[in-house]
Amino acid sequence: MDDLRLGVIGLGVRSSLAELAHRPGKGSRLVACCDRDPRMLSGVRERFGPDLITVTDHRELLDADLDGVFVLTPDHTHEPIGLDFLQAGIPVFLEKPLAITTEGCDRLLAAARASATRLYVGHNMRHMPVVMAMRELIDDGAVGEVKAVWCRHFVGHGGDFYFKDWHADRRNTTGLLLQKGAHDIDVIHWLGGGYTRRVNALGGLVVYGDITSRRDRDRAGERMTDWLSSADNWPPLSQRGLNPVVDVEDLSMVNMRLDNGVHASYEQCHFTPDYWRNYTVIGTEGRLENFGDAEGAVVKVWNRRSDYRADADLTVSVETPEGTHGGADPHLVAEFLRFVREGAPTVTSPVAAREAVAAGYAATASLREDGRAFDVPPTDPQLAAYFANGQREA
Repeated sequence: MDDLRLGVIGLGVRSSLAELAHRPGKGSRLVACCDRDPRMLSGVRERFGPDLITVTDHRELLDADLDGVFVLTPDHTHEPIGLDFLQAGIPVFLEKPLAITTEGCDRLLAAARASATRLYVGHNMRHMPVVMAMRELIDDGAVGEVKAVWCRHFVGHGGDFYFKDWHADRRNTTGLLLQKGAHDIDVIHWLGGGYTRRVNALGGLVVYGDITSRRDRDRAGERMTDWLSSADNWPPLSQRGLNPVVDVEDLSMVNMRLDNGVHASYEQCHFTPDYWRNYTVIGTEGRLENFGDAEGAVVKVWNRRSDYRADADLTVSVETPEGTHGGADPHLVAEFLRFVREGAPTVTSPVAAREAVAAGYAATASLREDGRAFDVPPTDPQLAAYFANGQREA
């Protein structure tokens, strides 16, 4: 079996995915790297081999005989870069979110169909053991028919992760309700069995907007790993050196109604002391909830009437394998490579990725209009059918 020839666009933190795909002689190898900052290209030949192609403009790789490409760049670049490779007939792994607008997502889906080129979106949480355990319990009927889902996302390191670089500027993300929330909204949809059709939201820039200390880290060549600390910069108002532009919300609360009648809510806070996600699913015969989302996580199910009790009727321990994001990333990359080589079915879905963005995009608009309800447009039926058929015409 010949190795797939792969490229990677963007050598930031998520370039670890490219390292997972670099298995010379075992089915895939990195042959080309691109980053707009030449400094990021230093040392890549030590990572991926002396014959590596290195460029600062992704368009130079459109004729590089690639079998697939990882697009791991800032969010606002996903659409233009993805379109270039799809139109060139090169299978694309796009890091989530698919795009920063609903319309941008639809253009990518349409381009993938028009060129008959495989499109994959990096929603790795569908491979996280705790999420998979909840999904399996729901499929097994542990809580009956799902009626309500909610998620609380405590982003304890938000001030370091998202307010010191390009994430803080809505021109690059639309907002963190979309950028960060795309993961959680996708999981809510997956657990709830439907897609959001109506939203309303409230929130604001309630803490980090009061910090006046700013630093242009992009000009200084700094990356997140240069400043990130898990212990310092507490409490949140002690943060210093925020991005020159900070106009995204650090607190968001969304209500959603799905197309199957399930109701859901999502809360995201970037100034909590701890970091984790908590999902609750309530059905006609019980409730389940995760406690933790990585090593040591459990999912608990309650099926009997009672006052509150910590001893659930069923407790499922979640084994966390090695690998980033709770062991999900190695599975994500392996699934993409199988998809490129064989067209194999995937747990992730470009339509689901589009629907997560569409819900987050409409919710952000609602938040910025003081909670006005917005309808979420569904995916074009012909596009939905194409992707439901494994990216083949029916």
